[in-house]
Amino acid sequence: MFKKILIANRGEIAVRIMSTCKRLGVKTVAVYSEVDSRSLHVREADEKAFLGGSRPEESYLAKDKIIDIAISHGCQAIHPGYGFLSENPEFAEMVSQAGLIFIGPPASVITQLGDKIAAKAFAIKLGIPVKSGHEGCISTLAEATTIAEQIGYPLMIRPARAGGGRGIRVVERGEKLHSAMESCQNESRKAFGTDDFFMERYIERIRHIEIQIIADHYGNVVHLGERECSIQRRYQKIIEETPSTAVDDRLRERMGAMACRLAREAGYRNAGTVEFILDNRDKSVYFLEMNTRLQVEHPVTEMVTRLDLVELQLRIAAGEKLHIRQEDVIGTGWAVEARICAEDPARNFLPVTGMITRYAAARIKNVRIDSSVVAGSVVSTYYDSLLSKVIAWGETRKEAVESIVQALNAYHIEGLVTNVDFVNAVLNHPSFMEGDLSTDFIDEHFERGQMKLPPPEEWLHFMAMAVTLIYHNRQSLVHESLKPMMAKVGAPQQSKDRITYMVRAEDVFFELSLIVNPAPRNWTVMVDGLKYEVVTPEFEFYRRRIKLMIGGKTQFFHTRYRDNNIWVAYRGVTRTFGIYTPLEWKLYYHMPKPKKMPPEDVVRCPMPGVVVAIPVKKGERIYRGQDLVSIESMKMETFVASPSDGLVEKIHVTPGQAVETGDILIQLTTDALPSEEELDIFYG
Repeated sequence: MFKKILIANRGEIAVRIMSTCKRLGVKTVAVYSEVDSRSLHVREADEKAFLGGSRPEESYLAKDKIIDIAISHGCQAIHPGYGFLSENPEFAEMVSQAGLIFIGPPASVITQLGDKIAAKAFAIKLGIPVKSGHEGCISTLAEATTIAEQIGYPLMIRPARAGGGRGIRVVERGEKLHSAMESCQNESRKAFGTDDFFMERYIERIRHIEIQIIADHYGNVVHLGERECSIQRRYQKIIEETPSTAVDDRLRERMGAMACRLAREAGYRNAGTVEFILDNRDKSVYFLEMNTRLQVEHPVTEMVTRLDLVELQLRIAAGEKLHIRQEDVIGTGWAVEARICAEDPARNFLPVTGMITRYAAARIKNVRIDSSVVAGSVVSTYYDSLLSKVIAWGETRKEAVESIVQALNAYHIEGLVTNVDFVNAVLNHPSFMEGDLSTDFIDEHFERGQMKLPPPEEWLHFMAMAVTLIYHNRQSLVHESLKPMMAKVGAPQQSKDRITYMVRAEDVFFELSLIVNPAPRNWTVMVDGLKYEVVTPEFEFYRRRIKLMIGGKTQFFHTRYRDNNIWVAYRGVTRTFGIYTPLEWKLYYHMPKPKKMPPEDVVRCPMPGVVVAIPVKKGERIYRGQDLVSIESMKMETFVASPSDGLVEKIHVTPGQAVETGDILIQLTTDALPSEEELDIFYG
């Protein structure tokens, strides 16, 4: 086993690798950029070394610097994690040439399988079914136009060397081909250092199934079962599980055999994942790609197999023989993972930056949290939006889902917007519960980050109880603090055994009564005539999470105070509640309503980032939905579109300029200003 390794990565994967290294007694060296100087992975490492500036090309993509640091610190090997240089054959070869061990497959294998085009050709050679499309690399618009006509629309543009859904674009019509091609190339170039791409037929309502394999230097290859990764946004996975509800024993054996054959014929070594798509219509399986690295979602496989994939990687890289055979691999129970990202689901998952001001993760049995953040962590525009992963195991799928839902109910992050409640809503959707999944799941069942189905009334009752108990106890604390100031004459104020409030959230309201029981912290709560028995914790004024026992079952909520109201989240449902006494409720409808400001004739920046391109000029006529500005943030390129028809009056930014959320990008002279509601819908 190695004595010391360098981890050429950052964030939660660097912390994850370090945890295994500590258990095995392997010392670790962390590398970091300027913006990451106080990051968790730097604190967790035994040694640390500064790489350079915050941009990836100045730090985590700086091959020579990383290798020099590994040598100077006496490392024997380099673990690339995932992303950055993990599938870069040049880097793998440079590591070997420097006398170090690359913890991953050989450079020649990465070239063959890490390149999506070469991997597809290799699969065809082995008789493994693939999606129809162009088999070569494309470099010009003219070539792309010709090939697109041959494939037909809609089609998918995919980077030849990329991962994590980066750079993928679906093109519905020919006029969108040029901008999609440029965006794909720009995003791929900045994240992976290459802009080669190819095109293939786009199939709707597919399921994304992948097979985890592990191979040693002695020709032993085994698979560790499948993972379902169909729940995606922007072609990036956000929820994964194993096993898949769509895969039976026969299909699992077939897909596993194809994956192992592909790896064996290529001379693969170390951990890797062979990805397939499953056509929901006829259950056909097609090879998609191979990821020649550890996957983000590897923990679900670890939970059901009880194997440490990072340990297997280290042992194989150190020359040890694989100690398990295919018949030794036994999956027990079910595991589900949710990725927690700094992004806004209500605004089409645009990335979000800022400082995390409060952070609290749940401690629940059979729940694992791989995180790279704490209170005080800063999320910048330079890297991926992934903050942490919540993984839960259960004997059945239902148990695993319920465990992760409870963990997400109690997962609290403040300071920036995240997708915590969105992934929780997905997990609670009836179709997800039934296992009816596809890569179109989010588009089919969600709109602007909200579930299209109304939440069950019982959930709203639970949420109303939580906020009312918090409000009531805060009021009681205030009342107690003022007791010394009360008059000493007259009859003493009598405490009430029953307190009634009106609780309002958006277009629903409830009459809610709190009845104090003799037992401490026990309440009978009436919500619109329905009776609930509730046990509360000892209330603390500063707490943002609350754990209630309702009808004998534990329920978690996380909350925030918004002016005089309380925002609460439960099972992915979020509401802002106002709590009123009966007298306040009578006066409520006499209060003035807030005035809406008229929409502006400007296009504002929806997120922090860097301006990449401005495909319009001053005085040019533009149309609603037309792309006006391209912005790069968190290694992703996003277009800002025009909200209406009109003319470009003034351009306020230039390519390469850093912009913040709310900055004016372009001044418009519009034909007819859209309403505020239309703008909200348009920008998400």
